[in-house]
Amino acid sequence: MRSKILENNPNLNAKSIKVVEKILSKNDLKANELRKKYQNDNLYCINFMSSPGSGKTTLLENLAMFEDFKFAVIEGDLQTNRDAERLEKKGIFAKQIVTGEACHLEANMVEEAYDFMKSNQQLQNSEYLIIENVGNLVCPASYDLGAALNIVLLSVPEGDDKVLKYPSMFLCADAVIISKADMIDYFGFRVSQVQEDMQKLKPNIPIFLTSTKDKNSLEQFKNFIKQKKQERYFSQHSF
Repeated sequence: MRSKILENNPNLNAKSIKVVEKILSKNDLKANELRKKYQNDNLYCINFMSSPGSGKTTLLENLAMFEDFKFAVIEGDLQTNRDAERLEKKGIFAKQIVTGEACHLEANMVEEAYDFMKSNQQLQNSEYLIIENVGNLVCPASYDLGAALNIVLLSVPEGDDKVLKYPSMFLCADAVIISKADMIDYFGFRVSQVQEDMQKLKPNIPIFLTSTKDKNSLEQFKNFIKQKKQERYFSQHSF
């Protein structure tokens, strides 16, 4: 599937395709190594992806309230360690990756952060490892990070038309979160549109409406993750 997408890209010539395929193949090998590391360390890994400002960090801050959900975070941003600092204030071990100009995380970046956290005993009390990817609805969809579960967030202020505008991202999703759901009425956001578009693109994917003002909505999502871990669910998406 990936090779066909590259071949059909009018902006790439044969030489460019070979270079891109080589980079991605190297990433895939490292992602497979990461899967083994997660499993050996009994950590269920989740990859959070979305555009900037969708509420990934805020969601993680609020998930920290649940005593039965212990997690550590690898945090990706182009610059600053502000998000990692926010999470640490909530008692969450977080390791920041500053990518510079890179609009996504790659498996080798995650491995370096993971090994650092493990060597500093920052993972030993966690059942879950959450990777908060760089805010971008395009690039992260091409890079496997070895996660068992890929979650895509869509915030209400972004609009309800993004699923089919950014299909490669939503094809990654094992679940979709509509965040900032308390603002639905203000923005005229149509949940039905997201449901309809997801059904066309990737049928039967769970969709959660979450709001930091609604603890029950957060608990439902948390329980979904716990259930997937119990089922030993592993994403079948091929990046």
